[in-house]
Amino acid sequence: MIYREFKGKSLSRLGFGLMRLPEKDGQIDEELTEKMIALAIENGVNYFDTAFPYHGGMSEVVAGKILAKYPRDSYYLATKFPGHQIADSYNAEEIFETQLRKCGTDYFDFYLLHNVYEKSLEVYSDKRWGIIDYLKKQREAGRIKHLGFSSHGRLDNLREFLDLYGDDMEFCQIQLNYLDWTLQGAKEKYDLLCKRGIPVWVMEPVRGGRLAKLGEVPEKIFASMREGASDASFAMRFLQRLDGVGVVISGMSSLEQVEDNLKTFAQADPLTDAETDKLFEIAEGMKNSLPCTACRYCTEQCPMELDIPTIIAAFNDVRFGLEGGLTAAMQMQALPKDKLPSACIGCGACAAMCPQNIDIPAAMTEFSAALEKLPDWEKISKIRGEEAKQFLQK
Repeated sequence: MIYREFKGKSLSRLGFGLMRLPEKDGQIDEELTEKMIALAIENGVNYFDTAFPYHGGMSEVVAGKILAKYPRDSYYLATKFPGHQIADSYNAEEIFETQLRKCGTDYFDFYLLHNVYEKSLEVYSDKRWGIIDYLKKQREAGRIKHLGFSSHGRLDNLREFLDLYGDDMEFCQIQLNYLDWTLQGAKEKYDLLCKRGIPVWVMEPVRGGRLAKLGEVPEKIFASMREGASDASFAMRFLQRLDGVGVVISGMSSLEQVEDNLKTFAQADPLTDAETDKLFEIAEGMKNSLPCTACRYCTEQCPMELDIPTIIAAFNDVRFGLEGGLTAAMQMQALPKDKLPSACIGCGACAAMCPQNIDIPAAMTEFSAALEKLPDWEKISKIRGEEAKQFLQK
């Protein structure tokens, strides 16, 4: 196992994500999960990442139960505060104490503000809730060893949060892989965090499994470069190239996935420049995206003052698939109604100015229809009232 030093701790570069654990009869398969965790620990993995809502609230419980069989100082446990989900039902103290109880621990090694994005920033910065102040006090008391945050927001949102709270944050977890390097602007986010001196933790290194099963043509290309290497290993080795990356968190669902990741992280062997170029070439062919360069000529002509490049970037996520669609839903539902793609009046002034000849009004119409089919993030992300009580009691 390869490791990365962080403030006196030696962290395994492969982190075990507990969001996509194997299930049996609709519940976490604890027997198989325990075998997977045992195999990971035996081979040097020492970072385990869970969160308040994973597996309907049961991920923290199962993580605590299984990890309790190992010495507490032999692993690092990370979980997250659900500020993007609970705004008015429970205070920070009640949630935090519940998480300690569910995980069966007296402290968290790493604790994150979960999913800082355009709308949740309002919750995290609202003095009524006092979330960040409370968590800083827990860090001072030693009940949180290191405080950080995860983010699905756009670059401007990330910059805004860092301007407000960057001095209080020790690390940041972002969606980073060779596809989102350009599709979701991960490169710019990574560069910003590095510039601010904030270590980067990686989530979605294989894009929810999408980059682990690329199909016959890419697999042949990969085989010609590294015989016997899995699709997922190329995604992981791309991340090994990035000096600012600390822990790469993989949400593993089977023993086979654990074994493959352990093989990849057994020793440092990042992709070469030529392999990386080929990876980016494959990524471009996967995108099915509109060729917007964010020149913003279109916005100068829009009578509705829509942020067309931002909308198109979200639309490109939807065109790629569900994982991106959920992110797009979050971002669009954070906008006022008069700034959504549905506000487009179809005048065509934007398209007339587009150097890429994109039919922007048609894209706005198509995106509006697609958004109606996506899950309502506002509904699925809020947990309130009796439902919240039941969730906390699990």
